[in-house]
Order: sequence, then structure tokens, then C-alpha cells
Amino acid sequence: MPVVTGPLADNDQAVTAQALQGSLVDLLDLSLNAKQAHWVLFGPRFRTLHLQLDELVTLARDFADLLAERASALGSPPDGRPATITAAGALPSLPTGWIKDSDVLDLLTASMSILIQRMRRRIESAATADPVTQDLLITVTGELEKQHWMLQAEHAH
Repeated sequence: MPVVTGPLADNDQAVTAQALQGSLVDLLDLSLNAKQAHWVLFGPRFRTLHLQLDELVTLARDFADLLAERASALGSPPDGRPATITAAGALPSLPTGWIKDSDVLDLLTASMSILIQRMRRRIESAATADPVTQDLLITVTGELEKQHWMLQAEHAH
């Protein structure tokens, strides 16, 4: 018997839970990669990018928390365990060691592109299943697109 139940019909609950869980994993994956890049970054844009990555980490973690709590409120226990992120994460991994600033920008803009496309598919899937969740996903995606733009602008030659 579930500890928490939500207002959605079973099918809508399943669609919404899948969108929220996938988003949670992707956001936690992004936050871990961005923090790792923050630590091992080097190059002429170090300071600017170092600070920008901290902003991205905070944003990803805050949104992960928001979406995980939405899943809980709907009766779907979120799973943000490291093993789950490792098994389900779809974002490219960072290489080990020091990473040049331009390579960090390449890697993270590519990750952000993948994540944004995945989020946009989740927005579509949540449209009829749960408009409240869809609205949250739209908000998150809008902010991710803003961060993506900033990373691309930082990398423009």
C-alpha cells in the first residue's frame, strides 16, 4: 500500500512519474558533471567559467529538489541515489583529470543540448497527464535554455 497517494489516474500517474524521474536523474547528473568541471577547469576563462558553473550546479540541484518533491507529492517516490544516476544517466561523462576551459564549454553545451531535448519531450508527455507538472517542466527547461545560451555565448569566438 502506498504511503502517499496523489490525485492522478493510474496512467497519468505513470506518465508523470516517468517524466519527473527522468528529469531528476538528468538534473543530478548535470549538477555532478558541472561541479566536477568546476573543480578541474583551467585556462584563460577560468574565473568566469568557475563562477558560472557554480550557478549551474545550484540551479540544477534546486530544480532537482523541486521535481523530486513534486513526484513525492503525487505519490511517486523519487530516486536520486548514485546507483540510479549511474545506471540511468544519459549525459556524456567528463574525462578524468584537468580539463581546458574550451573543452569544458564543448562538453557542457553538448550535455545541455541533450538535456533540453529530453526535457522538451517530457513537457509534451506531461501535457495531458498533469498540467501542473508540465508547468514545472516548462519553467525548468526555460532556465536550462538560458544557461545553455550563456555557455554558448561564453564559448563564441
